[in-house]
Amino acid sequence: MKRILMTLALLTLTMLPAMAQKIGTEASDRTRIVHLKTALNHLTVIEVGEPVVEVAAGSPSFKVEWRENKVFVQPTEADAATNLFIWTATQRLNYELEPAGPVTAMDFAVDQAAVHNPEPAKPASTSSEAVSPSVTNLLLAEKPVRVMPSKKNASKAVEVSISDLYEKDGRLLIRYAVSNHGSQPFSTDTPQVYQLDGVRSPQSLYAFVNAQLGDEQVGKLKIKQETPVKVLDGHLQSEQIAPGEQVVGVVALQLAASQSPTVLRLDFPSFNPSGDDPHEGRQAQIAAFLVH
Repeated sequence: MKRILMTLALLTLTMLPAMAQKIGTEASDRTRIVHLKTALNHLTVIEVGEPVVEVAAGSPSFKVEWRENKVFVQPTEADAATNLFIWTATQRLNYELEPAGPVTAMDFAVDQAAVHNPEPAKPASTSSEAVSPSVTNLLLAEKPVRVMPSKKNASKAVEVSISDLYEKDGRLLIRYAVSNHGSQPFSTDTPQVYQLDGVRSPQSLYAFVNAQLGDEQVGKLKIKQETPVKVLDGHLQSEQIAPGEQVVGVVALQLAASQSPTVLRLDFPSFNPSGDDPHEGRQAQIAAFLVH
C-alpha cells in the first residue's frame, strides 16, 4: 500500500508541470493586447482563423515565423520583452511578448476563438455592379509605401513613385506611377524586377521596410548579387507618357515570404518614341528600389 501511494505521488509531481502549461483561446479584438508568457528553447504557437498576411515584432530577441494561419514565437534571450502584431486579410491581432520564464508557466498555444454568425448577413445590394470581394479585400489589405527623402535635389526627367502594395499567397502586387517631367515623350512598359541578395547598408534595412529608397540610400547599398523575380502580370494606363503627364501601373510578382527585409529593383524599359533609329534619342533606363 505504501509503495502504491509513493507511485501516485510521483505521478502527480510529474504531471504538474505539464498541467501548468497553458493552452488558451482568445477572441479576435483589434483593441485588445494579449500577453504571452514564453520560455527559452520552447515554441509558443498562435493559431488564427484565417491565413496570416504579415507579422512584425519590435525586437530580434524573439524568433517569429509563420506558415499559413500559424505563427511560431520563440525567445532567444532570457530578459527581453517586446510587442508582436499579426495581420490577416480582415483583422489585426496585438500581443505583448513577456520575458522568457519557467516552462511550467508558459503559454503553450493560443487559439483564436471561432466567430459564429447564426444568421448570414444579407447583401446590401443584389445589383450585378456590386464590388467583388476580391477587390474589397485588396483595398482593405493594401499597405502604403513610404518614399524616403533624399538630399540630392537634382530633378529627373522621368520619375517612378511606388504608392502601395498587397501581398497574399506568395504573390506581391505593386502599384506605382510614372511621371514625365521632361520636354520629350517617354515610352515604357511593365518593369523587369530583380531581388537584390546579400545587401549591405550602413543603416538597418528594417527601418526601410515597405519604403521606396531615394538616391541617397541606393548609393550606399552594397549588393552581392541579383536574382530575377518572376513577373506574373502587369498593366499600365498608357505606354506613351506625354510631357507633364503621369500614368499609373501595377505589376504582380511571384515572391516567397521572408522574415528579413527584401530589396527589389524595378527596371522600367524605355523605347524610342519616334520608332526610327533606335540609337537616336535613346532614353536612360529608369529604376525604382523597394524594401519589402
